[in-house]
Parts: sequence; C-alpha cells; structure tokens
Amino acid sequence: MSAPPRETATTPRRLLARLRRLMARATELPPRLDGLVRLVAAEFVAEVCSVYVMRPGEILELAATEGLRPEAVHRTRLRVSEGIVGTAAAEARPLNLPDAQNHPAFAYRPETGEEPYASMLAVPVLRGAEVLGVIAVQNRAPRRYAEDEVEVLETVAMLLAEMLHGARPATEEAVLTLPGSMARHFEGIGLTPGITMGPVLRHGRRAAPRVVLAESPEAELRRLREATDAMQRAVDALLEGPARAAGQEPREVLEAYRLIAADQGWLGRIEAVVRDGLTAEAAVERVLAELRTRMRQISDPYLRERLADIEDLAGRLIGHLGGAGPDEEMPQGFILIARRVGPAELLDYHARGLAGLVLEEGSPTAHATIIARALAVPLLAGCRGATESAVAGEPAVLDADEGRLVLRPDAEIVAGYTATLAARAARRAAEAGLREVDPRTRDGVRLTVMINAGLLMDLPHLADTGADGIGLFRTEIAWLARGGLPTLETEEALYRDVLAAAGGKPVVFRTIDLGGDKLLPRFAHEQEENPALGWRSLRIGLDRPAMLRRQLRAMLGAAAGGTLSVMFPMVTTVEELRAAKALLAAERRAAERRGAAPVAVRAGAMLEVPALIWQLPALLDEAAFLSIGSNDLTQFLFAADRGNPRVAGRYDFLSAPMLDVLEQVGTAGAAAGVPVGLCGEAAARPLEALAVFGVGIEQVSIPAASVPAVKAMVRSLDLAAFRTFLAGLRRSARGGTSLRPDIAAYARDHGIALD
Repeated sequence: MSAPPRETATTPRRLLARLRRLMARATELPPRLDGLVRLVAAEFVAEVCSVYVMRPGEILELAATEGLRPEAVHRTRLRVSEGIVGTAAAEARPLNLPDAQNHPAFAYRPETGEEPYASMLAVPVLRGAEVLGVIAVQNRAPRRYAEDEVEVLETVAMLLAEMLHGARPATEEAVLTLPGSMARHFEGIGLTPGITMGPVLRHGRRAAPRVVLAESPEAELRRLREATDAMQRAVDALLEGPARAAGQEPREVLEAYRLIAADQGWLGRIEAVVRDGLTAEAAVERVLAELRTRMRQISDPYLRERLADIEDLAGRLIGHLGGAGPDEEMPQGFILIARRVGPAELLDYHARGLAGLVLEEGSPTAHATIIARALAVPLLAGCRGATESAVAGEPAVLDADEGRLVLRPDAEIVAGYTATLAARAARRAAEAGLREVDPRTRDGVRLTVMINAGLLMDLPHLADTGADGIGLFRTEIAWLARGGLPTLETEEALYRDVLAAAGGKPVVFRTIDLGGDKLLPRFAHEQEENPALGWRSLRIGLDRPAMLRRQLRAMLGAAAGGTLSVMFPMVTTVEELRAAKALLAAERRAAERRGAAPVAVRAGAMLEVPALIWQLPALLDEAAFLSIGSNDLTQFLFAADRGNPRVAGRYDFLSAPMLDVLEQVGTAGAAAGVPVGLCGEAAARPLEALAVFGVGIEQVSIPAASVPAVKAMVRSLDLAAFRTFLAGLRRSARGGTSLRPDIAAYARDHGIALD
C-alpha cells in the first residue's frame, strides 16, 4: 500500500530558484517581502505566511502577510517573548505547533483574523547570533510540519536575514551598535586565576556570507570538498605545532577536536544543504545554526560544550572557502571576549598575544578551560552580555581572582589595578627566594603547604614553588582532556609519571570525581534537577565498581614498590568509605599476587558533605587521613551554588560557622591521630590560609600559584599568638557574621604578610 501524498510538494531548490527571480525583479524591501510570503505560502500549501521584522526596543512588527488581514500589516506588534512569534525570537529556535491557539504562549491579536488557523510553524530569522525577525506559516488543519518543511523554512529565513540586514537604515545600524562610554562591570566565575589589563578583542564576529544562493551546486560542492581537505590538513599541522609545544594534555584535547573535524555527520549535512541550492559558505552557516539550536537543548554539559569546537571548525572551514587572507593585526596583551571558543582557536590567539580570556559560557571541564589552564591564561566564565557590550580595542580589566570584568574602566580603577599588578610583580620577585625555604612560623611551627594538580604540566610547579607535595591530584582532568576513558595501560603510565615527577614527595590521588558539570561523552548519565547533589563522584564509582576497580588497579601498578595514597571524594556515609576500601583491598591482593604491589597503601576521604561531621568517630577509625574539600563543603553548608555569581559570594568562608566546623574536624583528627588537611580554593589566599592554620589545621593543598604568598604569610606569623586572638574573636562573634575584617586588621597590625 503506497504512502499518502505529501501535503506539500515544495523542494528547497525550486523555492530558492523562484526566490532568486523575485529578488532580481524587486529592489525595494516591501515588494520583496510581499512576493516572498506569497511564494512561501504557495510552495508550502499554507493558508498563511507572515514575516515579522524586529524594530528598536525588541518589538516584532508584522511587515508582510499572505492570508492574514492586510490592515494588520505595520499595526500588529509583539514584544520579544510575547506570543508564539515572540517566543521563537526569544529562544532563537523554531516552534512547530499543531494547535498553536491552545499553546500557553499564544497571544491573540483580533486585527489579524487568525482565529481559524490551528497549526503554526514559526522560524526565527537569524544573522549570526542576532535575531532580525520571524517568518511563520499557518494552516487551518491541525498538523505538525514535517522535518524537511522546517528545514526549508529555515533556509528561507537565512535568505530573509540578508534581505532585512541589507535594507536596514544606516541610522538604525548606528543606534544598534553604538557602544557605551561608561564603564561596565560584569561578574563571573574565575576558572583560571590571575589579573590582567589590556585592549579588548571580540571573538566570533564573522561576516555573513555575501552570496547565499548558488549558481551551480556542483561547483559549490567542489569548493566545499577542497576547503574541507584544507581545513583537516591545517588541524593536523596544529597538532604537530602549537599543541605539541603546549604539552600532552592540550594535544589530547586537539586529538578529540580532530575527530570532530573529520566527522561526516555535520560535514555530510553541509553537502546536503549545498545540493539544495545554497552556496558553500551559506550552507556552513545554516548547518551551524541548526547545531546551535539542537545542542543547546542537550542536557549533557560535555556534549553541549562541543558546540564551541564545531563553531571553531566552521569558522576555519569558511576561512578556507574564502581563501587564506592576511592575519588580522592583534595588539599584544589583548583580552579575548567570546560566547564560546574552541581549543584550536585559543592556541592561535595565544600565539598572537593573548593575555586573558572572558567567556559567556564555560565550565571547569570545557576544552577551552583545559587549554587556558595549561597556558596559565586568566579565565573568567559566565559573564553574560559581555560580548555585545565589548568594543574592539577599548581597554578592559580582567580579575579572575575576584570574578570581575570591567569594560572601559575609569582612571581610578585603572590606577588601582596598576598598583595591584606592580605589587604582585614585586612580591613574585621577593617570593622567588622562598622556593628552598620551609613554611615555618616565627614561633617555630612547621606547617605543610602542598599543591593541587590534574595535568602533567602542573608537576614542574612542585620544584618551582618548593611545595611539600601534591595534596590533590584530580585524576578525572586527564580523562576529560582525552574525551573518554583511557586504557588501563595509559592510565597507569600517567600515574607512574606523576609519582616520578614528584621526586619522592607525597602525592595524593583522588579517584574519579565525575558528575555535576564533569561528564564524559557516551557515559550514561540522566539529566538531574540538582546535579551537584546527584549521581557523582564516589556514588558513580560504587555503582560502577568495575570502572573504579580499574582505576585503583592502575594506581596500585604505578606505585609498585612504593607508597600509594588514595583519596575517595564526596564520601557521605562511613559505609561508603568501607565499600570503597573493600574494592581497594581486593585490587591490592590481586597486585600482590602479580608481584607488583605498593609497600604501603593509605586510604583517605574527602570531607565535603556536612553529614560526615556527625560521623567523625567512625570515620576516623576507617580513614588514614582526611582532606576537607573547602569548595563543596562551603557550598553545601550554606546551600549556596558556588557556580552562581549571585550567591557564591554571599556567605563568607571566614565566618564563625565555617571556622567552627574546621576546628571541630581538626580537633577530632588530632585526638584520633589522623592527619587532617584542607584542599581547594579557600586557602589559596593568605588571609584564608591564616584562618585555617588558626583553627588548628596545619596542612593545606592549594593552586601552585598561591604557594609563594602562603609561604610568605606563614614565615611572618606568630601562630600561638594568632590562635589566642582568633579563639577570643570567635567566642564574641554573633550568628554567621563574617570575621574577615577583624582577622585582616590583626594581620595588618602584627606585620603578617597578606599582599
């Protein structure tokens, strides 16, 4: 039995050919729009086709229609987010509704006469990231438009975008792009520490294709295939050049990137769009727009972040289609501001003078973050709106330590940061002599200052800073850089290299801390309402014991003949720690049978979940050591998402409740003879480290860049006197008041080095 005939027989090539003839006949925008809605309505067998154009003030105005009442043209207006049309514009994605009038977003406009029409397909008219309008078709019969119909209307929308942009008055363009002259402040999350000042460079402002409709699809396909080959050769060259120089982990990131460059999924889709009648450049932009829409709806953060890689490759492909032109001049020491950026692009920018990076989107596990960390480039993420507010060449201040971006800073801000940078440079010069000096207080107490690491390129910092060891090696970072699970042999070799590079200093390996915002592709993980509180870290390891046992096997093999220190993250109950230790013990017995076991194995736990505080006696019976995870413990203790700038700084680490918790854990550990340390960003600044030492915890593990400053603070400190002061201050504190001002005042009065 044959399938029923399609309700519409439109084909992209036929419609585009008719639109090309229309554009050749009409030169003014109104007759072009009138002809376009008539053609689309006829091709779609639609009873209505309408075009809404964006006006200043985010107003969508009905500019042309076939099927609605003519008197509604230039009279019907909708705000962005109002109605189906406004929602399509706000979300920058098509809405395909079989019963539009019963949709929650439907907005009734009586002057249009659209009451009889049930189904509606509304497609935003996009030019890059800018929404210029919406094109919509409607029918009386309830129906969901077919996927190929949606694609055809998206192609029409792309052509319409160039029509609308070309007809935009110069005065309107000036209003829309006029930069502000006042300083603009943005808050974000610092993913790589540092402060820098410099001129702004905006990323991703690629010009739209000059020609959208192809004269010869066959010729366009030849151009596309030649450009694809050239792009892939360039990626190979990048792997053998800048990526190799930057180290192993950036190379692994670029290997994953190269797989995307050769993927026939998106490249084949571009070829299909070219066959439908678009130029190669327009087809790349069209497919990129499709991928943006689809990938933003994916719940997996790792897969969503691959959009940056694809945008990077799309830009390179368009560059090869246009031929290699001269490189754009970039000022040395520039701050790059982008919505997203791919890893290869970031390496390119670094080679041309990059000093700092600001992203509107980003996470600790994004490929750009891994590259930025490897290159020691200050990185601030989550600065929504910064790309549109930034003006190329104008000055900016990037403070990734405090989570702040200032565009067009005034003289006072510049002077303040200039003084800060000068003081930091002088301090670094003075601290260079501390490398061989122990962190010993003025009253003779030897404290322990270790570093956090996660990549092989972090290990030279041990020698550079004179740190006491690696208190936290984040094993999942290498997995994320690779884009998947390593083989047992690869993982064991990594851990062996880490131990060798440590040169006998202690190394604490934390088992995989996946979940939350750290997800791997092809790793089954359902969308969660609160991923930070969900299936992550040790919970995954205990539910996937084969994966955890393989990692423990690699660690044991790497430490054969020596000492292995393993730390389990996000332990919530003592039973979980016992279960994890049982897996470790089983693997150790197997290693002993193979004759390749460590001489000693220490199993510890991270205290990040407040519930463990009420299990301390049993916990200390099981753990060889404890490490307080300051980031998550603070987040959970105050119920404040550390990734949310609105609340991340609302509750102070230096408040009485937090210091009470630290003292309680430290005192219990000392009584039980179990070492207790603190790892995380909280002790990265001398003032916070001072308070940690003041409540009785004598070991911290911090970013390598913070070690010299913390060492300098320790050597200027009379610890016994400060502990007496802090105990009295905490007794007099009320509620959750921050003790920061009083601690800072004491440090200043007693010559304790904090700057």
